[in-house]
Amino acid sequence: MLGFLLRLLPFWVREPLLIAVGSVLGVRIMYLAVRDHDRVAAGLGVVFLVFTAIRVYAVIRALRARRNPSPTASADGAAVDAAAQPQPQPHPQAQAQAQTGTGPRPGPGTPEKEHNAWGQAFAAVAVFGALAAALWLAPRFTPSDDNTSRPASCSGGTHEELPKAYKDTPRPVTGEELCKALNRPELAKLLGTPEETATTASSSNNTAPLTDGKVAEPEAEVKFDTYTVNVSATYNKLSIDQYVKLMKFGDEKDIKALTVLGRRAVLASDHTMKLEINLGSGGSGGPVEEGPLARTLSVALDRNDRGGYCEITVWSTSGALPNDSALLDIAEKVLPRIPERPVR
Repeated sequence: MLGFLLRLLPFWVREPLLIAVGSVLGVRIMYLAVRDHDRVAAGLGVVFLVFTAIRVYAVIRALRARRNPSPTASADGAAVDAAAQPQPQPHPQAQAQAQTGTGPRPGPGTPEKEHNAWGQAFAAVAVFGALAAALWLAPRFTPSDDNTSRPASCSGGTHEELPKAYKDTPRPVTGEELCKALNRPELAKLLGTPEETATTASSSNNTAPLTDGKVAEPEAEVKFDTYTVNVSATYNKLSIDQYVKLMKFGDEKDIKALTVLGRRAVLASDHTMKLEINLGSGGSGGPVEEGPLARTLSVALDRNDRGGYCEITVWSTSGALPNDSALLDIAEKVLPRIPERPVR
């Protein structure tokens, strides 16, 4: 049906239309093929460009034919017969008019001059070029239906009022600042899963439990398909040395003391807690169970270990854990974004 309608169009409208559409589609497909490294799309783009080149060649030939029409055989024969017959002598007045370059103007019966082919071609190309440009630019200014997953971003909404503990703490970091420091583009690569993207990113400005809201403890969490990473900063008076002594009385495993960016640190493993809540009519939940194993790196908030620490914890639902080097790499990215605790 479309081909039939195209054949009904005049030559000087149909050909510029095919050139405009073919060139736009060809260039667009070639651009996408180069960007996506798609050989099939590249071949299709070449087909469109070759088709356009053929149409351009046909238009050029038609323009040359209109500009320099070749005499037909019948016209040649008529010219020979006219030359063989005796020519009448022109009237002296007509001869004078011919010499001065004046003569009778064409009357109403004189055929009109044909439309300019270049004008028709330019108008058609301009119209369909504008349509092609509109189609090209439309995706940039209209909502996209692309369902490709994008990395989760930290919430940038209205900030809630910070608890009083944050006002009493010198230079505390907030949960949103921790989230931005943690949710980095290279975080998945640091975890050893570079092909994954963050599914959720959240933060909170909490206070440490059992402190009556007097100790600020902001935290942030970023989830991937494989791992979940949690970062928190606790502004208490507990040093890393004291923390290590407490670990020996707990259930922590694989305790390893080390130094990170000139600060005292400790690595330890412990199980997370699994809590199941039933939102049915009764509203009761199941018992607290032992969750998968988590690996935690605790680093002092200042180089002199005067109290307070930052914890980076990684775990997965499958129980698998990344290498300790992943925690160290994350700490080297996050810690510079947390102000050191000033001298009290």
